[in-house]
Amino acid sequence: MDPSKATTSLAEMDDMDYSDWYIDDDHLDSSFLSETLTPCNPIIQVDLFHICAAGASVAVLVFLSLFVKRRRLCKGCCAGVPGLLHPASFLENDCNRGIAAAVFGVLFCTLCAVVIDSNPLPIGLESSKETKEYKKIIAMLFYPVMYYPLIACAAMKNKVSYLFGSLLSWLHCGVLIWQRIECPLSLEMYKYYSLLRSLPQLLCLGFLSVVYPILLLRDNEMSRNLTSHWCQPEDYYTDYLKLLLRKRPSENSVRADRPSLLSKMGKLTRSWIYIPTRGFRIPPKLTVSMTVALITIYQVALLLVVNVVPTLQKMRAGVREEISYVLEGFGINLSDERAEVLKIVKHYFWIFEVCYILAVSTSCCFTLFMLMRSMVLHRENLQTLYRGDTYKVFKVQKHIKPSQSALVSWMSFTSYQAAYVALGFLFQLLMFFSCFLILAFLVAVPIIYGKNLFLFKILERMWPFWLALIVVLLIQHLLARFFFLLQDGKSMNITNRRCLYIFTYLFFQFSVFIGTITGVWRMVLLQFYNVIHFCRLDLGLLNQSVEQFDPGYRCYTGFLLLEVSQSHPVVKAFCSLLLRSQGLGLSGGDESKNEEEGIQLVPSQTSAKTTRSKRMRARWFLTFTLLNNPGLISSRKAAVSSSTDLVTNGELNSPSKHATDPEGIGPSELATF
Repeated sequence: MDPSKATTSLAEMDDMDYSDWYIDDDHLDSSFLSETLTPCNPIIQVDLFHICAAGASVAVLVFLSLFVKRRRLCKGCCAGVPGLLHPASFLENDCNRGIAAAVFGVLFCTLCAVVIDSNPLPIGLESSKETKEYKKIIAMLFYPVMYYPLIACAAMKNKVSYLFGSLLSWLHCGVLIWQRIECPLSLEMYKYYSLLRSLPQLLCLGFLSVVYPILLLRDNEMSRNLTSHWCQPEDYYTDYLKLLLRKRPSENSVRADRPSLLSKMGKLTRSWIYIPTRGFRIPPKLTVSMTVALITIYQVALLLVVNVVPTLQKMRAGVREEISYVLEGFGINLSDERAEVLKIVKHYFWIFEVCYILAVSTSCCFTLFMLMRSMVLHRENLQTLYRGDTYKVFKVQKHIKPSQSALVSWMSFTSYQAAYVALGFLFQLLMFFSCFLILAFLVAVPIIYGKNLFLFKILERMWPFWLALIVVLLIQHLLARFFFLLQDGKSMNITNRRCLYIFTYLFFQFSVFIGTITGVWRMVLLQFYNVIHFCRLDLGLLNQSVEQFDPGYRCYTGFLLLEVSQSHPVVKAFCSLLLRSQGLGLSGGDESKNEEEGIQLVPSQTSAKTTRSKRMRARWFLTFTLLNNPGLISSRKAAVSSSTDLVTNGELNSPSKHATDPEGIGPSELATF
């Protein structure tokens, strides 16, 4: 080779402009490039609004606390120390579920902003690397305080609190809408990410802006009938007790016919899709948890889409013909023509993008499906524990009573649900994305282009081996079905044992390979099952003997124990009937109504003997209920001190041996509350 020509070629290579290799070349379509956005300065500054909103929230809390103390303790001046209003009665059924769920949804949206934004707390100067983590901690305390009155105003249930709730919800919703209209674009990630991220927050604040004025304008009688208002606990508990004590149909009246196909489909649908049923209402804490879980799915899916899809589109737009040289360096030859290689690579990027979008959509569907199934199991588990059957739910006998771990689990249940949904969504995305890529690039694309048939070549070379394994497996099943089993009446016996031993020995090596394949399938199936069900706390992903080491399932069991021990509808109905019998705080109309309900609950009496026997049975059930609920015994008079002695002496350790209810309500349904 001529040295002068070699020097000339090296000089030409040095003069080559490598800027054509990069994505930010001038020849690229500007529509795919990131637009230069200037910082937006809204009329209502974000930091000023947060300061004013926090001050208004604290002022409303102080005023409502003083108002409650003056109204309850002393109608004169402020008597006593003002107390902080509680947000909602989560262990009762008298809270507004919609308002509580909306406020928690707003809090979760602000949490997403705290974690993602460069300035977690938009008050003061920009956050530096040293102060950013401290600002995150302050922001996680600041936002709950700012939105605290929005949920506390619903707990007071009077006109003044509804007025303040309406004003604050209008303030937050109006300012947020004004800021999004004035500054719809954001400088971070995708230009419309800030607008899309705030949609659940706008919906929740809009719901609060509508509900509070409705509660304010309606009178007391109409407010009781408002479905979005707090539910009347006494009516719900009484209806639950009536449904529990209703007369059940006899066994002779039950049809013995086989259920039809339509009834089977309806039962299958009800087992996977939550449909509200009469006589049961899910706890308020569970309503809040499901609302936060739905917002979590939206926020995580949005974040994963806006971070990956625009990047893939820019990469696809920035591919140049020089990519063929890069592929040839790795020994990949897609085509002899550079234009054809460019077309194929862009098509591959498009397939990559489609697989990712399909994975996100599939993960959303599976997560929603799992949450709907968990709602059905929540209802079944609560109804089972109301009857006192702890073994059916936990597979072990447990005492339903509050404990330290159960209380902590109940407090953290909503947060755990949101975190597990986010992590489960991410794991599902990775799993489905990998599956779609394998199907696309190892099956679909090679068939379409007729090249890179690696998988099919492997299957072609090994098809005799796979066929032999399939034949051996079929022979084993056929021999077991027709040659090694003998049906003698209704029982099955093993016959031809000598041949059984011979074939067991001959098929040993084939069974090793079959076992290897089934072992791989077992591992894949286990990973699929755990990833898909990761977002569900009602299922333990570990073995039954060690499922208490699963923190998610342990949190769920603690949540159930506390809900059942503190919010049992039969106990609530019993306490409500006690208050009604004493006539505490009831007007004449209410007393007459209660008397009518009491008459409906008590069967008709035909003779003095029947009256005495039913009265004795009612007193026995009352004593039995108090014996199994020591928390109620402490609040009663000294007349039941003998009952406490019975519990102390252990004379009623086995209440199921004493009596059962002929109406179908046994001690197992009333023993544990």
